[in-house]
Amino acid sequence: MTACAVLIALSIAAAGCGRAFARTYEYEEDIHLSLDGSATVYVNASVPALVALRGVDLPLDPAARLDRSVVRAIYESPLSHVENVSLSRREGRRYVHLRIDVPDIRTLGSVPAFAWASYRMDTRGNLFVYQQQLGAAAGRDAGAAGWNGDELIAVRLHLPSRVPFHNQPQHEIQRGNIIVWEQPLAARRAGEPLNIEAHMEQDSILFKTLGLFGLMIVLVAITFAVAIWWVMRRGKAEEGSA
Repeated sequence: MTACAVLIALSIAAAGCGRAFARTYEYEEDIHLSLDGSATVYVNASVPALVALRGVDLPLDPAARLDRSVVRAIYESPLSHVENVSLSRREGRRYVHLRIDVPDIRTLGSVPAFAWASYRMDTRGNLFVYQQQLGAAAGRDAGAAGWNGDELIAVRLHLPSRVPFHNQPQHEIQRGNIIVWEQPLAARRAGEPLNIEAHMEQDSILFKTLGLFGLMIVLVAITFAVAIWWVMRRGKAEEGSA
């Protein structure tokens, strides 16, 4: 009985720690950027956050039917193509999840759903400079969303090459060249700016890796060829001596 109680207590503590360390966001832009300026953007957001921040017309009642085609229409445009829409529920709120293909990230601010932000990607010397600034939110009332004041929003960049500079406050780059900028939801609703900047080399890490891999294959092939040539030459020399 005592052992079972200890195991249950440890399980509850572990679950609590997991919730404490897990990062959950009410609004999130997950941007996979390419060096040619194209991008795949994943938007994950609660319905109340979309209503409050972007002013969209979606039902705030978590029991109401949420039409995926309506969510798709919010983000579909000549400058952005919605590949997928899915829905989920967490903490009594409905969430939407979209994958959006963007041919040119610099035009994304012209799409109404992203019009609160400016997106730039310029050349500066031998670097690409990516800049994104989130401005004023829509400021609509989200009703009784169940927020407790510590909710966050985030912009996450997945960058394709080495990053010599970025302005993320903690100066952190996660594995896979991922950088995350966070802001309290209350500050975002109040329209406090969120400024994002990252400098990238013009050579892709993937291409460099493939180049190194190809060079290794060539070196291994040359090594095998030299080894075979040496063995055959030695064999002929031994036959001549015999």
